[in-house]
Amino acid sequence: MPARGDHEARRRDVSEAVWRVLAARGFGGLTLRAVATEMDASTGLLTHYFPSKKALIAHALDLADERTATRPLRDAPAPGLPALRAALLDVLPLTPDAAAMNRVWVGSWDVALADPDLAARQRDRYGSWRGRLRPHVAAAVARGELPASSDVDDVVASAAAFAHGLVVHALFDPARFPADRQTAMLDDFLASLTPAVRPE
Repeated sequence: MPARGDHEARRRDVSEAVWRVLAARGFGGLTLRAVATEMDASTGLLTHYFPSKKALIAHALDLADERTATRPLRDAPAPGLPALRAALLDVLPLTPDAAAMNRVWVGSWDVALADPDLAARQRDRYGSWRGRLRPHVAAAVARGELPASSDVDDVVASAAAFAHGLVVHALFDPARFPADRQTAMLDDFLASLTPAVRPE
């Protein structure tokens, strides 16, 4: 029996190969054969880790979760809208690495919509993301940056939907939606949430 250290090293190798295939080919190209080829290994080896295609996809989503959770994040300059802005900027494909991560997540939607268990994971994932945005919106209301009548959950949902929509446009048409335009559009969106200043 291989030593535990060898087993863990092999598991890391498998995970790295899964990620490379996923980043290059998306979920449509993620197969045991493709991962085996990436590792120069047999598919028999991989069935030890992934007895089914669903298990392979679930592992790929775990890897995406892990890489998303451990990526560097911006420091919020202040609570409220500045913190919300920083959190949304962290989602947008403003760099090649961020674009690659977003391609993985957008590619996961199709397989998740076709499987109730994976769909539930995605629902919970996006619910958690909205939950992380909510304190920023609540702080913006408390600080008077947003109207006191604002429905915090609706503002959070609008912000999340705007960010995801911009992600899709930028991934499919990066020349038309470069980083500076994405940032400007986000700033315009946030400005549209604030109450209009009435002349004295």
